[in-house]
Amino acid sequence: MAESSNMHMAEPNTRAPPCLETTTLGPFTVPRLWTGLWQLSSPAWGTAPSGKIKREMARHVSEGYTAFDMVKSRTSSSPQCLTLTLCPLLLSASLARVSSISRLPRSSRLILTPADHYGSAELLFGQYRQSLDDPSIVVGATKWCVFAPTTITRAVVEEGVRERNERMRSTRVDLLQFHWQNYDDKAYLDALDHLRDLQSEGVITAIGLCNFDSIRTDEICTHLGKGAIVSNQVQFSLIDVRPLHGMADVCERHSLKLLTYGSLCGGFLADKWLGAPEPDAYRETMTPSQRKLDGISYIFSTSYFIDGFAILIGKHGIRGYLDMIVSAWGTWSLFQSLLRVLRTIGDRHGGVSIANVATRWVLEHSFVGAVIIGARLGVSEHTRDNLQTFAFRLTEEDFVAIEGVLKDSKGHQLIQTIGDCGSEYR
Repeated sequence: MAESSNMHMAEPNTRAPPCLETTTLGPFTVPRLWTGLWQLSSPAWGTAPSGKIKREMARHVSEGYTAFDMVKSRTSSSPQCLTLTLCPLLLSASLARVSSISRLPRSSRLILTPADHYGSAELLFGQYRQSLDDPSIVVGATKWCVFAPTTITRAVVEEGVRERNERMRSTRVDLLQFHWQNYDDKAYLDALDHLRDLQSEGVITAIGLCNFDSIRTDEICTHLGKGAIVSNQVQFSLIDVRPLHGMADVCERHSLKLLTYGSLCGGFLADKWLGAPEPDAYRETMTPSQRKLDGISYIFSTSYFIDGFAILIGKHGIRGYLDMIVSAWGTWSLFQSLLRVLRTIGDRHGGVSIANVATRWVLEHSFVGAVIIGARLGVSEHTRDNLQTFAFRLTEEDFVAIEGVLKDSKGHQLIQTIGDCGSEYR
């Protein structure tokens, strides 16, 4: 924990603008705040013309936000999508309460994919980067995800990487983050061996993981050797502290960093919610991240879809960030107590926002490389406020005040109630 700085004594408008902190990730020096492009996945977050989106990418880069996180969207025709038999009535109900349903007519089936979809993010990023005089000033992190049973061969892996490069108009993926759905199938080690071979051939610069738990991350890093894996992208916040249980030790042992998402709990860790009543999960003003009703993989295990039968097991009962806060972590009243403490801390440091304090808390952990913050490019921006995250450091007094609230929560029990990092996607 850092010592207190006199910097917080000055008013925000009298300070020199803070500089983005950086960290080393493999061969890259990257900012500790990344731009997440998952909000390009759906018009529910708002839409903007592609030209405006690329102009906003340029503005982000000009302000120092040079790292972007994305993944290819999968359509219903993808062979890696899962067939879920769902009753349409259930889609308007509280899905997390459902434990099972029986066979339904084929007309009731929906094709869904258990992952966030970043829409055209790779394409737009590739177009923007190609327009730069020096494309190396930006870092593009994308993903190769294997959801369905797949026979892993060199050709299969090579095709996945080739598609990433084609969409991003590149000959080399900067950071390829690998996700594997079924831990029972150890072929993920074979896939990673092939990725290492492709890395040695120059088509991948660095390899990371996405939503792997502590046991599998340790296994993979031991198998490949120290330094082979540079990162693991998982959820980490004041609400979801699961990385403190095991994952932190794995990072230290193998010298990898976490890239964290959900660090603002879909926007709930923000001043706008201070003093606000508990929201209705179904109201129109809730974002998909807050509602997460489109994230059916959060709710049901994908292991029980056989021959048209859908045995839907409510593994976690978590609809989204709101449900995590009020059902798994604590209550809305306790959450308000946390927001009040964060507001007090922000005031001590010159009036920085609640979001700044929440992000700073995550970044204060040495095993965290960067926090990924979703951006509605061309719709809504918070780059200037986000920069204030680097205008201060949390003090011992700050940490004690935060822990005074967290000790009354069930945050440290999430490792049992939800499972280790990434379990909500399995």
